[in-house]
Amino acid sequence: MRADGKRVKGLSAIVQALPHIMPRRYDAQNWSNDYIDEEIVRGYIRQKRREGNSVTHMSVVAAAYYKAVLENPKLNYFIMNRKIYERNHFCFSFVILKTRADGTPDETVIKVFLDPEDTVFTITDKIKEQIDRNLVAAHNNNTDKFVNVAFSIPGLARFVFWLAYRLDQWGLLPRKIIDLSPFHTSLFITNLASINTNYIYHHCYEFGTTSVFVCMGKPVQDPLHPDDKRKKLMPLGVVMDERIATGIEYSRFFAAFLRYLKTPEVLEKRLDGKDDEAPLAAEA
Repeated sequence: MRADGKRVKGLSAIVQALPHIMPRRYDAQNWSNDYIDEEIVRGYIRQKRREGNSVTHMSVVAAAYYKAVLENPKLNYFIMNRKIYERNHFCFSFVILKTRADGTPDETVIKVFLDPEDTVFTITDKIKEQIDRNLVAAHNNNTDKFVNVAFSIPGLARFVFWLAYRLDQWGLLPRKIIDLSPFHTSLFITNLASINTNYIYHHCYEFGTTSVFVCMGKPVQDPLHPDDKRKKLMPLGVVMDERIATGIEYSRFFAAFLRYLKTPEVLEKRLDGKDDEAPLAAEA
């Protein structure tokens, strides 16, 4: 039993064999791209702002992804030391730009934990709270502080990361360190559209437990629509660890994920769907 998950048993022989056939995450990476209807998402964001509710592309994508994961839990699996684990929580990591006290640009990584009762609104609040806290020029989050200490003594960083890597393989890495690490995450997401950059296929890190990396690129014109009816799409570059789920399971997951992005209103209720069950429970 690891601090962040439990071993999955009862798997088919081929699924159990995959981590041995492809022991490294970069061996097992598959790349895919898809598109979000930018007009639907942007229109939804504008409508919510007119109603006094602030939502963002990041919060809409994260909410749709998590709702699809709740219905397809294998997307929250991860591989460690050739074994398949089910994560006991859901979180996603992303990078933000900040400015140092001397005015130079800098980056820091934020990790946000989600719960089944979350909605797109509570996810927006969680993201905003973390960003506001970390944008303070003098502030270093716990991850930054840990790394700064590791690099403060010559040779210490190499030993610290070697030890963390080994403890992680053996299932002995403490939960506090796992929570600090942005690489131990259900999903790593980057919004390159925010800096007007095309999407890329970003590798899943070998260190940690990241199984899926999603990159949001700057919107492009839909080439399949007539010139007089062109609409914008936001491209997604997705890199995934093929060992955590079969092709059909990935297909069902992404179908749900994209469906929720086309109907973002469904993300305003509890993402686990318990809101819909409440009246039935009351009648019983």
